[in-house]
Amino acid sequence: MKSHFTFSKKQRNGIFLLILFIIILQCAYFFIDAPSEEIIVNQKELEKFQNEIDSLKLVELERRKPKTFPFNPNYITDFKGASLGMSNEEIDRLHAYRKQNKWINSVKEFQEITKVSDSLLNAISPYFKFPDWVTKPKQRVNSVVYYNSTPKTFAQKQDLNTVTAKQLQKVNGVGEVLSMRIIKFRNKFVGGFIGDVQLQDVYGLTPELINKITNQFTVKTPKSIKKISINKAEIEDLVNIQHIDYDLAHDIVEQRKLREGFKSLDELLKVKGFPINKIEIIKLYLSLD
Repeated sequence: MKSHFTFSKKQRNGIFLLILFIIILQCAYFFIDAPSEEIIVNQKELEKFQNEIDSLKLVELERRKPKTFPFNPNYITDFKGASLGMSNEEIDRLHAYRKQNKWINSVKEFQEITKVSDSLLNAISPYFKFPDWVTKPKQRVNSVVYYNSTPKTFAQKQDLNTVTAKQLQKVNGVGEVLSMRIIKFRNKFVGGFIGDVQLQDVYGLTPELINKITNQFTVKTPKSIKKISINKAEIEDLVNIQHIDYDLAHDIVEQRKLREGFKSLDELLKVKGFPINKIEIIKLYLSLD
């Protein structure tokens, strides 16, 4: 062991010189700046390259922006209205108007109903898309003979479940689009309409126009259905009725328990969230038995 750790004078001097040389090299590395090659930058080329990068970034940002597509303002939901910048009050005014079974048919009418500001209206109105029968009403042919608006007796009226689109077009105000819409809506039900009141569900028919139609036509051969007892029906039975969803069916059953049964179908109007303007349609499917 002694031979490995005992050095002669010359060996010690050599080790000392080696350590000193290493220290000098380390100091030279840290404190002496080596000459560096100067890099020449072409500012014009750099600016041109930077501009190209910026333009590509702008294009990508524009591509990622959410796009707004044309839409019918009558069907604006809470989420859609908020994304357009409408306040809760403005959205509620629109929904309240639509619950009356009324339709907005112009930009001006939309502002009158919702009370939106001019700036917001100018931003969103270019995307409004109203039905063709509103924006491009067809000219009536002068040779068309319209029905007399005088109401007919039940015996004189034609059956609404067998009437053709051509016959409906003889009613002043009913064109090709509306007549076909009525026929298509009627054909959705196996057996046709149950009652005249179902015309309220046809998009585009105003109360005045419905009155003109029912002056000339009525349901003479109603669709045969088995009415549901409002005092015995389960939630699963009620959701099969038009305009009744699960939440409303649940509230109807809860209200029935509180009242210990409904004495009149009109008591349904006391149920929270009940569509008041659809009560006559819903009555077609219900009974008190």
